[in-house]
Amino acid sequence: MNSTTIWPEFAFQPIIESQEAGCSARTGVLTLPHAVAETPVFMPVGTQATVKAMTPAELKLIGFPIILGNTYHLHLRPGEKLISAAGGLHKFQGWEGALLTDSGGFQVFSLTGLRRIGSDGVRFQSHIDGSRHEFTSESVMQIERDLGADIIMAWDECAPYPSTREYATEAMERTHRWAERCVASYIASGRMATNGWPQALFAIVQGGVYQDLREESAKFLVDLDLPGYAVGGLAVGEPVEERNISIETVTALLPATKPRYLMGVGTPLDILNAVQRGIDMFDCVMPTRNARNGQLFTAGGVINILNAKHTEDFAPIDEACACEVCQRHSRAYLRHLFKANEIMASRIATYHNLSFYCNLMKNIREAISAGCFMQFKADFEARYTAVKTVSGDAV
Repeated sequence: MNSTTIWPEFAFQPIIESQEAGCSARTGVLTLPHAVAETPVFMPVGTQATVKAMTPAELKLIGFPIILGNTYHLHLRPGEKLISAAGGLHKFQGWEGALLTDSGGFQVFSLTGLRRIGSDGVRFQSHIDGSRHEFTSESVMQIERDLGADIIMAWDECAPYPSTREYATEAMERTHRWAERCVASYIASGRMATNGWPQALFAIVQGGVYQDLREESAKFLVDLDLPGYAVGGLAVGEPVEERNISIETVTALLPATKPRYLMGVGTPLDILNAVQRGIDMFDCVMPTRNARNGQLFTAGGVINILNAKHTEDFAPIDEACACEVCQRHSRAYLRHLFKANEIMASRIATYHNLSFYCNLMKNIREAISAGCFMQFKADFEARYTAVKTVSGDAV
């Protein structure tokens, strides 16, 4: 497979594409101004210039090359101009790796009753203080320039599930118009962050669960010839089967030489299904949010550390995990921390969950490279789902 190079600071090199039947999984190398990431890669979500409960040093130690920031939340607080004055989001939060910022579309369109959609953009009220704001393609591109992420996302409309075909079509067409304007603004800025490094703009394929709309959206956005493409509007309540069909539809049309990013997904099983269908990049709040609620990912499934059965359980969270938490602490200790409302509970649980996700991606890459991804997927699924019928501990 050929590679895509936009500038020396941005390149995507597909390395291995699976030759297994029914499998489009692949590995690659994504070169960005602030890091090099092996794909498939999972990106922790740092909504407000922090991955909750983790320090930048801990994220680096775990092994993450890239994390996310949230355009909507950072615009409201502390504001992109302050972040730009600090030297950009990397310096502001002390993160030396790569960053991706979303467009804020999902957050804005979730503000039911607080937003108004127009042909140019969306006017909305802050969920924090009720202040009024407007996002357009041009303003979102400027915010993302000021934040200074390595990868920036085009302004789009994420239609809810379920949506009528009529609404899904309207949202897709707005997404296309806004994408064209994002590209024009992106080119006019020299494809550069305010603080002086290249940025890669990704467009977002929409269309709901209507496969002809997904095809239309993918073809339209591919013609814009951008550094990468995302699949948006999924993991919003649709059945897994419909999600997988939508992913297959889109990845079949996206350029093989450019990275493919599935936004907001998801569980380990969701990730495996998407990797099988050719996705390279993932993000989700699940490992961090679930950790703060005592839900821990293990090779045998998700456990609820608050369950009374863990009161005197001196085993590690996951016998198969080599992370610092599992080498040092027991389930009984972590349950005690949660019951005592200690801050350390969220830190330890989050560290473990992120380590689990990072190691999962490493194992996925190794399985693809060895030509046995489908067997790895089957074995993982068998172990991961067994706990639901054996221990009753899954949540």
